[in-house]
Amino acid sequence: MSATEQISTDGPGRAAGAAAAPDAAPTRRVLNQAPSLQPINFYDVDLPLREALQREGGAWGEERAREIGAAAGTVEAREHGLRAERNEPVLTPYDRWGNRVDTVELDPSWHWLLRGGIERGLAGLPWREPRAGGHVVRAALFNLWTNANGGVMCPISMTYAVVPALRDGAPRLAAEWEERLTRPDCDGGAIAGMAMTERQGGSDVRANITTATPAGGGDYELWGHKWFCSYPPCDVFLVLAQAPAGLSCFLVERGPGMEFQRLKDKLGTRSLPSSEVEFRGIRGRLVGTEGGGVKAIIRMVNHTRLDCLIGSTISIRRGTVEAIHHARHRSAFGAKLVDQPAMLNVLADLALESEAATAVSMRVARAYDEDDAAFRRLATAVMKYHVCKRASPHANEALECLGGNGFVEDSGLPLLYRDAPLMSIWEGSGNVAALDVLRALVKEPEGLPALLAECALASGADARFDTHLARARGQVEALFSASDARTVEERIFESQFLARRIVEDLAVALQGSLLLRHAPPAVADAFCRARLGGEGGRAYGTLPAGVDARAIVDRALLA
Repeated sequence: MSATEQISTDGPGRAAGAAAAPDAAPTRRVLNQAPSLQPINFYDVDLPLREALQREGGAWGEERAREIGAAAGTVEAREHGLRAERNEPVLTPYDRWGNRVDTVELDPSWHWLLRGGIERGLAGLPWREPRAGGHVVRAALFNLWTNANGGVMCPISMTYAVVPALRDGAPRLAAEWEERLTRPDCDGGAIAGMAMTERQGGSDVRANITTATPAGGGDYELWGHKWFCSYPPCDVFLVLAQAPAGLSCFLVERGPGMEFQRLKDKLGTRSLPSSEVEFRGIRGRLVGTEGGGVKAIIRMVNHTRLDCLIGSTISIRRGTVEAIHHARHRSAFGAKLVDQPAMLNVLADLALESEAATAVSMRVARAYDEDDAAFRRLATAVMKYHVCKRASPHANEALECLGGNGFVEDSGLPLLYRDAPLMSIWEGSGNVAALDVLRALVKEPEGLPALLAECALASGADARFDTHLARARGQVEALFSASDARTVEERIFESQFLARRIVEDLAVALQGSLLLRHAPPAVADAFCRARLGGEGGRAYGTLPAGVDARAIVDRALLA
């Protein structure tokens, strides 16, 4: 029997002409499924982000935000994002003749996504167009394009963040590289990365053993190995190495002597090639002073921490959008999911987390525009810890809102779930971030008064907020008081033991203050009751009775 004849039979084992099978069409009807979210303009449906852009000084960037929100919400962008995740990068260390080449093959969709971010100015807008609100506008654009793919935002973030490090620590190098680093052009511009951590140290970068030997003419020769080097195709990297006077920071141009050993097999952001690299005599130029490596690179790290905060904000936002969209179209037990009280509580709680994260990330971005060093330093560290920590459980709950549909890859929720922990790990995992806050409280004592002053702008608006703020203030002041009978060692132990709780209390105080001042009463009241007043539970979906959950959900995703 020919293939054509086989296909023309009515079913397995039935000869042509046998009794016809019942009409199968009803079994193929698709019922009770949510339609595709795309096309969507992620900016137009995000009222909290739109309000924050206006409030924090970025009104002039609204049309840019609307354009990128539409572009990120196209079917094309979704397909490029999924394809870049499926077709993972491949490292080729050698060519066919055995020459070292260290090339990384990336899917065309990755290049489409990277180009989309670079050409819209995400890597250089505040530096190339210095004007009030530049960092706020850039934060909104970064937020919106992350909807297309999270992995591609890493090289964009590092390129943005390297500029202040070069300006502060190596003005001559800044003059040489800044124009290309900030150019909105994938073909003629440059991209920056970093290589800091090593096998034996991780976040303890002072344990690094990579060496840098003076080679004349201001150059150094680097030898060593880095356990994590972000995005091998970068043009330049900031690298930490031990110079004669101690740990120092160097600008290294990619080329011979920088050999990539393998790409990391990661939990998430699999479209992004992260690598291990060996330095074999490659030349580097000093950024900052010998022995001042941490100080030199911290300027870059502070800006990438801002992007971690923004990245987790959009993770939380996207999970909220997917959950509400599904619940508005899916029915069970005779009603839409969004109309069922238990689900409405979950959705409102997810939306509450999203609005709080959006408000605080945009406020912190404004501190970079205003050069508000005291508030910026502490607020970035506090909120990087807290919002990034909230992203993983939020992604889990959003996935669960879709049930079995959320557990399959086509929904996009597994990708969101895998990517969510990255921001909490990158640039200092939980304990590192919390201890960094303690360090800032001691070494930069002006930071706490600045943060508390911002929080206090909402004093008197809600009794629960006032009580929480007073308790958080008292706890920090008591820990660092020198007037009690504890030894220095005892005070240090206690402060570190309580570090996460201290940071969390400061974080929700700042979020509560912003919502009380800027969000509708339904949002502010629910936040104060659930996050500050002790009326909420431990899981999402445990808001107390009486909150206006419907208003919160309707605001979170405009129809």
